[in-house]
Amino acid sequence: MQRVSRAEVRVDGEVTGRIGRGLLVLVGAADDDTDEDVAWTAEKIVNLRIFADAAGNMNLAVGDVGGGLLLVSQFTLLGDCRKGRRPSFVKAMAPGPAEAMYEKFVAAVRAFGHPVETGRFRAMMEVDLVNDGPVTMLIDSKRLF
Repeated sequence: MQRVSRAEVRVDGEVTGRIGRGLLVLVGAADDDTDEDVAWTAEKIVNLRIFADAAGNMNLAVGDVGGGLLLVSQFTLLGDCRKGRRPSFVKAMAPGPAEAMYEKFVAAVRAFGHPVETGRFRAMMEVDLVNDGPVTMLIDSKRLF
């Protein structure tokens, strides 16, 4: 997840999602992710206080600053590079279930009432962003880091 001043995603030159100030969220699904992981992650992202308040402290969540969220599916987040020279994707969820999980995640984030834009699942996408800070956070529903 990256705090951005603006971001957009394009597929074949067509903009599929665009936000101003807010969060660009790259979303990967592991083969053991559940609906509980979706709910926990959506709540964590929407309520994480990583925007500056008047004193310059990270005290505000995306909704507090009127920001949007751009959610982009990215299975390569599950690439395991610890061994060899080619990433292994054995822990990534299969495409069919992963698309359903991604759609559940998009719905869960939208339920908070903030503006939400998306990329296109399984498409080759171009993501353009201006990272604000830069601020980049890793969110893991299994809480391994």
